[in-house]
Amino acid sequence: MAGWMWLRCVLGPHLQRIHRSPEQSRTDGRYGCIIDCTVWRSFISSVKFICLFSSLQASALWSLSYYSSPLLLCYLYRKGYICSSKLVPVSQYLGTVLVCLLGVACLRGWGRWKNLEYLQFISILEATKKNHTPENKVSPRQLDTSTEHQNLKLSKAGVSLLKPEPRLRGAADSVLNSVRTLPCQIISFLVAHSFGRRMLYPGSVGLLQKAMRPMLQQGQARLIEEFDGQRNKLVACDGNEIDTMFVDRRRDGGETGQTLVICCEGNAGFYEVGCMNTPLEGGYSVLGWNHPGFGGSTGVPFPQNEANAMDVVIQFAIHRLGFQLSDIVIYAWSIGGFTASWAVMSYPEIQSLVLDASFDDLLPLALKVMPDSWRPLVQYTVRQYMNLNNAEQLLKGPEDVMSNRGNDLLLKLLQFRYPKIMTDEGIRVVRQWLGSFNHLEEASVYSGYEVDDDWCVSVLQSYQAERDVLFPWSVGEDMTLEGRRQLALFLARKYMRNFETTHCTPLPASEFHSPWRL
Repeated sequence: MAGWMWLRCVLGPHLQRIHRSPEQSRTDGRYGCIIDCTVWRSFISSVKFICLFSSLQASALWSLSYYSSPLLLCYLYRKGYICSSKLVPVSQYLGTVLVCLLGVACLRGWGRWKNLEYLQFISILEATKKNHTPENKVSPRQLDTSTEHQNLKLSKAGVSLLKPEPRLRGAADSVLNSVRTLPCQIISFLVAHSFGRRMLYPGSVGLLQKAMRPMLQQGQARLIEEFDGQRNKLVACDGNEIDTMFVDRRRDGGETGQTLVICCEGNAGFYEVGCMNTPLEGGYSVLGWNHPGFGGSTGVPFPQNEANAMDVVIQFAIHRLGFQLSDIVIYAWSIGGFTASWAVMSYPEIQSLVLDASFDDLLPLALKVMPDSWRPLVQYTVRQYMNLNNAEQLLKGPEDVMSNRGNDLLLKLLQFRYPKIMTDEGIRVVRQWLGSFNHLEEASVYSGYEVDDDWCVSVLQSYQAERDVLFPWSVGEDMTLEGRRQLALFLARKYMRNFETTHCTPLPASEFHSPWRL
């Protein structure tokens, strides 16, 4: 038994924090005990920064070595260093390094062996694995460890994505074109799976995550200790583990607490420090999750993996948390609009969707920042590997690069739902309204066309009552030009709220509202 416990101390997970329970007073001296079991307690404060700095250095050196290894091997081979006579000193050096690593592991195990809190943690963890009861689960929830809190495999099959339409070609022409474009396809694959994915999702870079680790740990501790958050890991259909955090407000008795807000973070956002705070301040029940490869989630954030993750999160909300789709709101910031739009496309019964600082399509943004000579390569890479087609998923439906891609997303949505209203004149007046520099100018454009809100509501309600059909609607078909202008501006103001801020500023809780309903 002692030998087994010693082995668990050497190979076991890291215990980083003991969370206080929500019932404990905030004046309690033991707010949250930070534990690093690899060194003695008396040296924690002095070596903490050194360990973090060394870890960042090691990660940077590993990344540099990994990506430069082909060139390095070619150089060593040409210089004659890769031969049996010169590999002996290298093997001796590697053996010395291995002995040192084993010594460090034994030292870590001895430090954990002397740590009563770590031994208690191992005992709780083993008991939970053998008998996963709610009573056993309470104890691990107060511990912040490097292992998952529980695995819930809910998604059984792969989910579907909208694919770009293939160009129709003859059989011979298709084969010839495939051979001709093969170099471009290879380069595209290498770009997407190397720096392309990391540029699109910088939060998946290990170096950045290590630098943010203290901030993420503090954010996670706050959600657990102050909001009684429940951390779970969900296994998606592709095998990726998705790290989630759920805050339940249903027992508080408020109306907003009965609604679940699922938050989809940006390309460098984590639920620990991301947009979860906005609906939390509004009193909603909130479910946050990290992209594949972010924080405690595994995998890489390609579109298919993102959709798989979103699917298992929704399934978890329905089957384990007990929410109906009509009680779920999807709230997305920036690039999170892709998974959010996929969710409402795949689960149309979801109550509503809130997009904050998102875009309609990734391709125009990518073409804007890349050289013109790379245009064919960028188009192929984005459409094949990074096709974040938010607008297409929202309406399954001409390119116009505007200063704010959210404006283009609004126009495409209105054109799909109200094609008879959003004619050339309707689009023109909405663009004029979108081009306003402040709220006063918006109000001036709105009042300049003498928009009667009550009349617009009555027209839409009468159309809905007489037909009760799904979108697109033909309302406005036999209407005057003035009436279509009024309806276009009325709908634009109902579908979009303008909040003047920078892209990375979190949305205040006062600006988080349920979408307008007729």
